[in-house]
Amino acid sequence: MSLPKRVNLVEVGPREGCQFEGIGDPTRITTASKVQLIDALAATGVGAIQMVSFVSPRQVPQMADAEAVCAAITPRAGIVYSGIYLNDAGLKRAMQAGVIEISGKLSFTASDAFSMRNQRRTHAEDVVMQGKIAALYRAANIAITHGNIMAAFGCNFEGEIPLSRVLDYIAELQSIAGGGLKSVSLADTMGWADPEMIRRAVGEVRTRWPDMRVALHLHDTRALAIANVYAALLEGVSDFDTAVGGLGGCPFAGIQGAAGNVCTEEVVFLCRQLGIETSIDLHAMVECARMAQDIVGHPLPSKLINANLDLPT
Repeated sequence: MSLPKRVNLVEVGPREGCQFEGIGDPTRITTASKVQLIDALAATGVGAIQMVSFVSPRQVPQMADAEAVCAAITPRAGIVYSGIYLNDAGLKRAMQAGVIEISGKLSFTASDAFSMRNQRRTHAEDVVMQGKIAALYRAANIAITHGNIMAAFGCNFEGEIPLSRVLDYIAELQSIAGGGLKSVSLADTMGWADPEMIRRAVGEVRTRWPDMRVALHLHDTRALAIANVYAALLEGVSDFDTAVGGLGGCPFAGIQGAAGNVCTEEVVFLCRQLGIETSIDLHAMVECARMAQDIVGHPLPSKLINANLDLPT
């Protein structure tokens, strides 16, 4: 498989970063700061921004202002603004938020132990919930085309996740979707993946569903996220979730202070060096990483915040 000519990045820093950074002090990152970062990111050329989570304010109080953020941003033409939701109530909120583009997406978690912490549901209960979400999509005439598997490579509570389970769960999502899934995202929620695991998972998904696009959501908990991106690029993967400055982490993963998602600007830099198009202004994205660092008030994992991007030839 040859390298893709172009990659598509979904910027998840505003959602995942603010969700993680606000643990213990949900008002530390203000609504105005979130909006400032989102609007700055929208000017970098990124095509999609995941802004907020429509989840219970009791469980994730730092996302209590989701609707306020959606109302305050300045939408830019051509950008897909999205949010996440874990149940039918969250989907209803997202549908009412106005600026959020709703795509038909269903999601499972490959670890029951993590699912109980994150969604407070067993897999059997999640099958029922995804059916409810699917019904809402159909009622709104939204095609169900995308699946998502969280904790697809490993779990801090269960250990390594069997690839066979991931494949079985994709098949279940395909059944709930009525066979309409065109893409699936594999999320390394707790940073267990290595390059060979990435290549094996992508290969197995494509073997079983040859026309299925594979996307990846990679955390840098064990410092392999950018290596995993490169391994995926070698397999022709062209869809990634990334976070400006390396923001993020999972509030329910059991590791305080863990690194967040793979850095957007580092993925853009890697693609630039490999001759892969992203349409993102690297310098503008690095400035956004510096802004994010100022907002959170501590150093972020990004190496490029303090690097020379254009060495003389």
